[in-house]
Amino acid sequence: MTTPSSDILIIGGGVAGLTLALAVADTHSVALIRPAQDDKGASRWAQGGIAAVLSPDDHVDAHVNDTLIAGDGLCDEAAVRFTVESGPEAIAWLIDSGVPFTPDHAADARYPFHLTREGGHNARRIIHADDATGRAVVDTLLKRVMAHPNIRQHHQLSVTGLLQDAQGACIGANALDEQQQWHALTARHTVLATGGASGLYLHTTTPAPSSGEGMIMAAELGATLMNLEFQQFHPTCLYDPEGPAFLISEAVRGEGGYLLNAAGERFMPALDARAELAPRDVVARAIDAEIQQQALPHVWLDVRHLGVEAIHHHFPTIQAHCASRGLDITQQPIPVVPAAHYSCGGVATDLSGATGVPGLFAIGETACTGLHGANRMASNSLLECLVFARSCAQTIQAAAPVQQDFDVKPPTLPAAEGDIDAQVAALRQQLRVTMSQHVAIVRSVAGLASASAVLDDIDSNLAEISATQTTADLQRLQQLTNLARLTVIAAQQRHESRGLHFSSDWPGHAANSQPSRLTLRDLTRH
Repeated sequence: MTTPSSDILIIGGGVAGLTLALAVADTHSVALIRPAQDDKGASRWAQGGIAAVLSPDDHVDAHVNDTLIAGDGLCDEAAVRFTVESGPEAIAWLIDSGVPFTPDHAADARYPFHLTREGGHNARRIIHADDATGRAVVDTLLKRVMAHPNIRQHHQLSVTGLLQDAQGACIGANALDEQQQWHALTARHTVLATGGASGLYLHTTTPAPSSGEGMIMAAELGATLMNLEFQQFHPTCLYDPEGPAFLISEAVRGEGGYLLNAAGERFMPALDARAELAPRDVVARAIDAEIQQQALPHVWLDVRHLGVEAIHHHFPTIQAHCASRGLDITQQPIPVVPAAHYSCGGVATDLSGATGVPGLFAIGETACTGLHGANRMASNSLLECLVFARSCAQTIQAAAPVQQDFDVKPPTLPAAEGDIDAQVAALRQQLRVTMSQHVAIVRSVAGLASASAVLDDIDSNLAEISATQTTADLQRLQQLTNLARLTVIAAQQRHESRGLHFSSDWPGHAANSQPSRLTLRDLTRH
């Protein structure tokens, strides 16, 4: 029997991981794996804000109802209510932590901080820090993490798999450093806060998107994956094929931005009474349809009518970034296109983040709590990170110690030979192109079958390469291929259109629709 490296191992340093680390560090030792790319991940790039019932004019039931409507019949209402009811306390904690939310100086303000409105919400309930909320929250929490003596950060490690004892419990993770040396990090509790799976697609809204690594690592230990078919595509990503990804926040439409087609005409009012403020799946499909019908590979998002002063006030980050790309949004509309943005599915958990695998938790986008159902409502994502990180912390702190064997040995990998790196890169690109072509905004039976065939070929190629040599990148691509194949299976099994899953062959709702649930064993059944 050996002593674990830490009480709690947290994999991922976005809002969920940082919040959990701070919530448990006073009572437990924490190892936080926060790779450099976390600074380019989803949390820091979240622009819009955090949804919560904060104004005296708002109500918990209203937020719950809006979320249920957006989730299109597949939300877990208990999870929705738990999240919404826990929201105000989580926001108060952020305010006490020093997050510089934008104040509301209006004489008739009903709440000290400015609240905006976004798609799907029927009230102003989005608290924000200008248009860079994620960055403000991450920077504030990170300063506190760096100052806490019980939190040890690991920046140079990349987790490749989870560790499991003879009884099936998770006892930590294996990781590689930059010199390709292995490290076994053991812990009594392991928490995945690794983000979503948008990196499985070619176009995303973050510069360094996760590709579902945490999801598939949990599945390798026996965890259930839920609702993988519901991948949200943000309607408005800056269209610039030559430059890095950049999200144009939902708040731009919330404050009155118009979507225009190639003819310079608004198209949303004719499709939905909520127009540009319709839920994201509705807007993304509408934009996709416009793009298919016109010569341009994008549509336009126009804010010129709001005026220079309003644009400066509400969207300083977006304006500055667009200006750095040669675009003056006070004088010209913004070219935008839908891009993979958020995974509503992930590792199935309860209200504490527990996965069903003893010792293993998942929080944030890598988890599927039932909050989002078939479609996530705007700005509920950071709320979920905060609420479930704090709930997870309470559960871990209340847990009694369990006798476990932490005696593990890191694996060994032979050095790569020949052009294996180039082969792996080419296969990964093929995977992303396939997912974008056939498993994106609009799907079909034929398209999903084509995707399945291509992914099976990639799997066969990986098996052939692995027969003679193995590298960490090769293993990672095998994991991502497995996750992509499970995503296709989930989509093939849903014979309807619901939320983010739209099938041209099954355009209507099915009766008695249920969340999808898959395990790694399902790959052998197809």
